[in-house]
Amino acid sequence: MQVARKIIEINEELCNGCGQCVPSCAEGAIEIRDGKAHLVAERFCDGLGACLGECPTGALRIIERLAEDFDEAAVHSHLAARKALEAPPLACACPGSQLRAFTPQPSPGPATAGSASTLGQWPVQIRLVPPKAPFLAGSDLLITADCVPVACGAFHQEFLAGRRILLGCPKLDDLASYEERFVEIFRTVPLKSVTTVIMEVPCCSGMTAAVRRALSRAGSVLPAREVVIGVDGSVRRQQGA
Repeated sequence: MQVARKIIEINEELCNGCGQCVPSCAEGAIEIRDGKAHLVAERFCDGLGACLGECPTGALRIIERLAEDFDEAAVHSHLAARKALEAPPLACACPGSQLRAFTPQPSPGPATAGSASTLGQWPVQIRLVPPKAPFLAGSDLLITADCVPVACGAFHQEFLAGRRILLGCPKLDDLASYEERFVEIFRTVPLKSVTTVIMEVPCCSGMTAAVRRALSRAGSVLPAREVVIGVDGSVRRQQGA
């Protein structure tokens, strides 16, 4: 049934796909598709505008128009279904996702100095690493956008060495689920520090924002460092511990 009410409107021309609006919508009414924010369904939007303050380009606004009425029961079903889909695959179903911690090994053959891998765990994707993974406890945690290792030639030596890593795409993946994963980690895992490394492109800022919110929600006082990498691989700016 359609009624005249307040609802979100998204200007696709202004939207840069950063995804910062997604985790701020508790009803899960917004998602990123094809690099732009979209309303999942009218009945999921309560029209309160919690997402407005997170948009860096002003692509969101609340308007009043005829729309499907807000359905709280449908929202609960939607969130439950989304959470079920986001559950990490079990190792028994996918051997490639089995948790492993190991000592980095030198590269075989005539490798140049500094080219050895410093990775000490598996898996690395945010979705596949459970908050209670044993290798996270007592670690310096690195959270990085997945384009960073491609752009930054010194990634292993400058950022990964001595750290555990969580890697994902803040533009194409679900930032809301990322933030929930970070909150649980920051609340329950005894970490030493957290470093967030992103690219300079606007859509990457969602990762930093999700980490900041998660630290705040978890009440964490972890030493936190943020680094921005240029598309040419250089460090453009950094702040924090």
